[in-house]
Amino acid sequence: MALLPLPSQQMHQPSVASRVAAVLMRATVLVSLVLSIAILTTDNTTIQVGINFLVEVKFMDVYSYRYMLGTAVIGAAYMLLQIANMIYRTYKSNQSDSSDRGLLFDFFGDKMVSYFLATGMAAGFGATKDLKATFEGSGSNVDKFFDRGYAAASLLLFSFISTALLSIISSFSLPKNT
Repeated sequence: MALLPLPSQQMHQPSVASRVAAVLMRATVLVSLVLSIAILTTDNTTIQVGINFLVEVKFMDVYSYRYMLGTAVIGAAYMLLQIANMIYRTYKSNQSDSSDRGLLFDFFGDKMVSYFLATGMAAGFGATKDLKATFEGSGSNVDKFFDRGYAAASLLLFSFISTALLSIISSFSLPKNT
């Protein structure tokens, strides 16, 4: 004889339409994270110091940009995992097979990743603002370098806001213990 959950502890499974919407939103976040990674990893410039001395500056030379890259890569990996997991759960034949653990993983994973993306975005914006002010007037190449840093951080901001919204949406699927 199987034990059934109490009516007050039953899970409220999201509809197929809301799952598809969540997958599309996660795919949008994944695209913005991949774009952020692409912009950041191709960010480099050459600065002329003195008369005959050129210095090549890459994104890896700025520690905050490294951290931004790390948060974007971890966020993208998490989004890939979640997209695959949600597609599997959406298209499997027996919807009642879901467990509380999967829903809790969605909720807490979204929360943790959104906070992680927020710290990467903040580190990128802070470092870019401070370094751009330091090198102000050094040439247009430096301005392009830091503008690309702003672009990557802006994409992380979008990803953070979207992941925070996904966290709120995933909280609606949690079991209600009333």
